[in-house]
Amino acid sequence: MSRRRKQDPEDLTPEEESDEERDYSVRAVERVCLILNLLQESVDGITLNEVAQTTGLPKSSAFRYLWTLENHRYVERDEEGGLFRLGLGFVGMQSRHLEILRERARPSLERLRDEFSETANLGLLDGDHIIYLDIVESRRGVRLAASRGDRDPIHCTALGKAIAAQLPEERVRDLLAQTGLSSRTGNTITDIESYFDELTKVRKQGYALDDRENEDDGRCVAAPLLGTHLPVAISISGPSSRFSVAEAKRAAKTLIEVASGLATNPVNARAR
Repeated sequence: MSRRRKQDPEDLTPEEESDEERDYSVRAVERVCLILNLLQESVDGITLNEVAQTTGLPKSSAFRYLWTLENHRYVERDEEGGLFRLGLGFVGMQSRHLEILRERARPSLERLRDEFSETANLGLLDGDHIIYLDIVESRRGVRLAASRGDRDPIHCTALGKAIAAQLPEERVRDLLAQTGLSSRTGNTITDIESYFDELTKVRKQGYALDDRENEDDGRCVAAPLLGTHLPVAISISGPSSRFSVAEAKRAAKTLIEVASGLATNPVNARAR
């Protein structure tokens, strides 16, 4: 006995189509959408068990979905807490949110520039490098300043250290495996374990210092913007001959306060 094969919707005539159930959904895609919706609704992240329970998937299947999304950078995993969050794969889709962040940070960067007479910066981890989202240059004739859109390594910049200190160790090791720890100056940290010791110090004190590690006559201090769900930080940079370590540490206290004020989850702010 022959069986009637269900026709592809594109092969149906209008008359036949009206008699067919019009359900073109793909179960795997629906599950991916459900997982992403869960991640989007979560502030702190979700566990593998929560994904499995909500989707009705076995834990092994839920893990494969999450692993695939993580592999494409749409999901990030916190190895220490076992939580999954939305990843950087969506950053390119959040350009308006980044613009909102830049707009909100601009007055604070200008205030930092005026208070310390040095250049103030807003940076984001983009791929395996730091990209400068905004820069408010010092008014002094001799100043330390990059250009908006410039990229720098994470291992030798204060912005990079401040952001890396908030990432899972495995993620940082992967980034450094891609970029290496090249020597930019005689003070650059080029040993990976020494770099992780530096990140421990950053987490303890709440700020990161680039003490002539990226440029011979450059010093920079940075603080992460915690709570934004984006790998971002703000910094103050100046010539080391003028911007002393003591001055950088004094600026760090103000940076931490400013960063705390900005970190009110602008990514979720309503686009105007």
